[in-house]
Amino acid sequence: MNQTSTDTPILRVNGVTAGYGDVQVLWGIDLTVPKGKIVSIVGPNGTGKTTLLLAISGMVRARTGSIVFNGEDITRARADHVVQKGLIHVPEGRRLFPGLSVRDNLLLGAYTRRDSAAEIARDLDFVYTIFPILAKRANQGATTMSGGEQQMCAIGRGIMARPKLLLIDELSLGLSPKALELLAESLVRINQEGVSILLVEQDVMTAFEIASHAYVIESGRVRLSGDTRTLSQDPMVRSAYMGFQTGVSA
Repeated sequence: MNQTSTDTPILRVNGVTAGYGDVQVLWGIDLTVPKGKIVSIVGPNGTGKTTLLLAISGMVRARTGSIVFNGEDITRARADHVVQKGLIHVPEGRRLFPGLSVRDNLLLGAYTRRDSAAEIARDLDFVYTIFPILAKRANQGATTMSGGEQQMCAIGRGIMARPKLLLIDELSLGLSPKALELLAESLVRINQEGVSILLVEQDVMTAFEIASHAYVIESGRVRLSGDTRTLSQDPMVRSAYMGFQTGVSA
């Protein structure tokens, strides 16, 4: 890890459209993630945020436009190729493997790696350092843990793949405020180790607190984008997503 923070984009999405069958979901999405930064995507449910992450990671085919990751055009790349390049997707709902222990779920994140056992063990220790509860639960069935602990395991599994960019879909889904706070702090620490992060998040205040830049997506289009400090003062954002009445200051 420890990659240098810079404004050079690790991800650039230009004019991407995508959908399912006859249903078009994304309409010309432009998005950039600078290397070494946390960028968030916010917006109502059902507006294409998850579809965008799926298109970036190769799980849904972009119909038009381009997706460039770390200088390589991955618009038509297979999902396994995208993973091997270091773009790792933590899906909505965690998707842990039932019947397997926490440790085995984490090790499956390193499945495509060709590193030595010692290197993989070091990364497993790093995950346990970030999420100490996972070390205590190492031999427990992953899906028997609490929602917050399962989310830690899902993110830890992503870290085991040695990501350059981590896509995280709905960090806060089903979590208590305390669990969300701990996870948000963990993402900041992971980012400080050099991992760029693109985060889809319903809790706009949390997203804006840890991200430097954000995109507001509505009806499959980018409605607003900018640095999070500026967006947090935008009347529409404050009214629609942060619970403030228009014209009322916090």
